[in-house]
Amino acid sequence: MAKKARKVDLDHLERVVEEIVRRMDVIEEFSKAADHVEGLGGMETDRFGIAVATVDGALVLGGDAEVPFPIQSISKVFALTLALRAFGDAVWKRVGREPSGDPFNSIVDLERHKGIPRNPFINPGALVVCDIVLGRAKDHGGHADVRAFLEHHVGEKKLGRRDEIVTEDGKGAGFQNRAMANLAKAFDNLHHDVEAVMKLYAEQCAIELSCRQLALAGRYLMHDGIDGKAEDPQADARLSRRINALMMTCGQYDGSGEFAYRVGLPAKSGVGGGILAIAPDIASIAVWSPTLDENGNSLLGTLALEQLTTRMGWSVFG
Repeated sequence: MAKKARKVDLDHLERVVEEIVRRMDVIEEFSKAADHVEGLGGMETDRFGIAVATVDGALVLGGDAEVPFPIQSISKVFALTLALRAFGDAVWKRVGREPSGDPFNSIVDLERHKGIPRNPFINPGALVVCDIVLGRAKDHGGHADVRAFLEHHVGEKKLGRRDEIVTEDGKGAGFQNRAMANLAKAFDNLHHDVEAVMKLYAEQCAIELSCRQLALAGRYLMHDGIDGKAEDPQADARLSRRINALMMTCGQYDGSGEFAYRVGLPAKSGVGGGILAIAPDIASIAVWSPTLDENGNSLLGTLALEQLTTRMGWSVFG
């Protein structure tokens, strides 16, 4: 039996969002923007945006909700969706589903497990997922890539692109990712050319969205169905639940447990300062602030989501 979506008190939600924006305005300099990725180190750190797309079609915006930012690792959610839609549970023969316990860009765990990444949201896992996406048949009938998927779900063409992220060849992050891709290939868990995988990965990380666009993009994860009119609603509902489960356990890197304790929602962060959070059957939520905590997650974004779920009663744990 399908779970009934919860109706949102829109007036209350708007008041809560306004209050959160006021609170975030007085908190500025806990940390810094990511400086290990080309094009991010110089970002302003005193910005904050929030957008909430509810299951009944409302959209509530606050702060810098229309400012575009590179989604970076949030793109891993959408790439995983493409892979699972094409290959189903066969994806899990090549990628694990457990928290890593190591940094998102660590190569040690990949060697320990003979080329099988612990989960799809750390960098080696994302690279293997990109390799899986490249392996789809030419007539697979799905979206061509993450950009096409997002254009469809946001409802807008010509989404932004952070060029510096795509052209980071020769930088530290590029070398690390290539090392992980080559190690996976050495264990026969990367089937395409490393540079082809790297190109696809860099292109999806470089996509720029605003909080408004990101909240719209995540709507398929808050209720049954990838497109809202799926041919197989049960299969798509199962896929959404599984992606949400992985976001809850692995979506904030080594801060996933603390995030679950404080916020209580499945979510995925990116070093561009964005977080996509899902309140199942209620709302898709996007926050952005480039100030990062020690785990590489948006500090103000996490604080804002904690306040939002507390005030709205949206934790999946009741």
